[in-house]
Amino acid sequence: MESPEDLIEVELARVVIQEKGDQQMLHLRQRNGQRSFSIVIGFTEAAEINRKVLGYQSLRPLTHDLLGRVLDKVEWRLARVVVNDLRDHTFYANLVLTQGDDENGETREVDCRPSDAICLAVQTHAPIFVKRKVLDVVG
Repeated sequence: MESPEDLIEVELARVVIQEKGDQQMLHLRQRNGQRSFSIVIGFTEAAEINRKVLGYQSLRPLTHDLLGRVLDKVEWRLARVVVNDLRDHTFYANLVLTQGDDENGETREVDCRPSDAICLAVQTHAPIFVKRKVLDVVG
């Protein structure tokens, strides 16, 4: 688990969808700071994140909706998302899940793509963090 000093809170600043390209962008900006960076993602992932940002509801649950419902039913919650690594131009992230209260509850980390993590964070209003070492390289 990361120490609080190693994590910088960021916010989703913008989702850029280019209909003529296969590379879409998520722009993350440091909360209470000046640094920002972009993550390249696919069209489907960008469209889903944009749908969450705009508050659109589908008639039936999509994958991220389903995951949120499952977490709720098993009484786990997304405590935060951490973009924790950058290797060969690829970002890595973890979902940090908690059961019970934050201090006494069980915590689990789940490796995932940043686009999926950010989509779930937008859906559940969970905070997004970046490891300092990653932000120092890209921001």
